[in-house]
Amino acid sequence: MSLIEPVIEFCVHFIEQTGYAGIIILMAMESTTFPIPSEAVMPFAGFLVYDGKLNMLAAILAGAIGSVIGAVFSYYVGKFFGRIFILKYGRYVFISEKHLNVTENFFQKHGEKTVFIARFIPVVRHLISFPAGIARMDIKKFSLYTFVGSFIWCGILVYLGYILNQNWSMIEQYTSILDYVFILGVIILVIWFYRKFK
Repeated sequence: MSLIEPVIEFCVHFIEQTGYAGIIILMAMESTTFPIPSEAVMPFAGFLVYDGKLNMLAAILAGAIGSVIGAVFSYYVGKFFGRIFILKYGRYVFISEKHLNVTENFFQKHGEKTVFIARFIPVVRHLISFPAGIARMDIKKFSLYTFVGSFIWCGILVYLGYILNQNWSMIEQYTSILDYVFILGVIILVIWFYRKFK
């Protein structure tokens, strides 16, 4: 048994018992750096949509809302407590200095739009809220970018889970490939918008 299997089993049972509220809670936990993979939560929600137990739009909204809740929490941790606090206590929730440095550099290099882009990038999506809070990014803009990016990401995962139905867990085997495909797609989209509207 892999290390991730007990986590997936926990997510499955939790969502079965709590429905949309469970999706919100689990996705909020993921956005606050807890080791809860969205790739386990949202595809299973897609399977439940296929099974007629959940509504697709409501499941996607629940995932996006949960992501925003968790991200806003991390944003305020960064805003009010700063980098030293995060490095001191972050190790207890799996935050390493190396990953935080990468995320901070990414945010500083590419600006506020990284909050949207980060939703599609592994590791960065869990940590981007901290540098945004440290930089005191406008909270309304931060929440909007987070919601839009999370809605798209959750929508893709739910739809894939819906298509795969009973084989929904197979998606986890391909998430690293999906991540890189999405990163490439977002980069192309950003370049297109920049050239069109500069």
